[in-house]
Amino acid sequence: MIILNCYNAPMKARSPLRRCAAMLCGVLLVALAGAAARAGTGPHSALRVTVSAEVAATVMVEGHRRKSLVPAVRVVPGDEVFYTLEIRNTGSIALPPPTVDYPIPAHMRYLAGSAVGAGAQVSFSLDGGRSFGRPESLKVMAADGERPATAADYTHIRWQLKHILKAKSVALARFRAVVE
Repeated sequence: MIILNCYNAPMKARSPLRRCAAMLCGVLLVALAGAAARAGTGPHSALRVTVSAEVAATVMVEGHRRKSLVPAVRVVPGDEVFYTLEIRNTGSIALPPPTVDYPIPAHMRYLAGSAVGAGAQVSFSLDGGRSFGRPESLKVMAADGERPATAADYTHIRWQLKHILKAKSVALARFRAVVE
């Protein structure tokens, strides 16, 4: 099961920014439909993945300006969005090392080198999540032959955790993308 926290983005928003935020959340929900089956069925039925999207903002804390991550309620082209996947074992027994696939949302461009997860091997797909590989091994056919894939070519990210996920525990995975 995958849950997307859109921080109550209004679906019938009037301002262009609110419409964009609502559209982004809607696009993310559609993009996650395929990933939901991967993360919460079969032997991993106790696995829950919650996704949140945030942007960096300057906020006032005790009278001082500080940079902080806040819910991505309003985004415009060029904004950098920080995605956090909370991979939680809700069951009472440990799970074998889980694999979580996540589609790069429509209208977003993945930022190279930003996908991380403690104790996880990260790989990428160029073909809608059918196959995955490390960045250095991915190739794309171009008009003048084969070329190395770039971050803009990626369609999905995969985190393969290297260790079991203990009962009632959580692992985090993150990446950044820019609104196109």
